[in-house]
Amino acid sequence: MSVLIKRIYDLKENDKGYRVLVDRIWPRGVSKEDANLDEWLKDIAPSTELRKWFDHRKERFEEFSIKYQKEIQKHPEIIRNLIEKAKSGKLILLYGAKDEKHNQAVVLKNIIEEEQ
Repeated sequence: MSVLIKRIYDLKENDKGYRVLVDRIWPRGVSKEDANLDEWLKDIAPSTELRKWFDHRKERFEEFSIKYQKEIQKHPEIIRNLIEKAKSGKLILLYGAKDEKHNQAVVLKNIIEEEQ
């Protein structure tokens, strides 16, 4: 199983794999053509309420992770599909946040890897 997380603003060199945007809001300054996505999963992204509460504050990340995991449980079919994509090749979870260690893609990657 291969799951990578990558900031959508980073260069797409050697990005061969199934590319999925896991943000609810489209990233500023990125055209849909440049994003080169296979799928945009708005429904798996944190709710607007949770996203606004988290506000990308590192000190809230642990609690954010717990709350986000509860939200994700409402979409088991999406998680199953992502697991299947990861099993059949490389899955690349894309996000727009500046912080590479404290974002929803990190949480989602852990969930996918644990569910294998």
